[in-house]
Amino acid sequence: MTLAMHPPLPSQPLLRLRLALHAGGPRAIDGAWWPRSYDLPAELPSLLAGLPRTWGHVASVMFNGTVWSPAPGRMFVAGEVVRLRRNPTATADTVVLLAPGRGRWDLLVVPPETAEEAAEPIMARAAGGAQ
Repeated sequence: MTLAMHPPLPSQPLLRLRLALHAGGPRAIDGAWWPRSYDLPAELPSLLAGLPRTWGHVASVMFNGTVWSPAPGRMFVAGEVVRLRRNPTATADTVVLLAPGRGRWDLLVVPPETAEEAAEPIMARAAGGAQ
């Protein structure tokens, strides 16, 4: 009997996300996300999968329509519908996540082309609260 060896499955790249601790009071930025591209349908599933379960189902994502690649008005992520709301007047460097009955979270978006040496301090500041 011969066993066929299968190549290892490609691993998912690590999610580059830092969330701020909410010790009290509202915040302007709830963390930072460093996507690998401006292709929202490709990037969004890993972002939503990496969020705390306490945030609930993110039903809507608002984003700047001039920065991100074209995207459908909605998509399925983990079996749930997520509405994608393109807004050309939204801040170019954030995405807004909305979960009905749970809240709103604004994430600073670090441009995908940013070098790691530059991205790390930006993400740390956003997660630490210093703007």
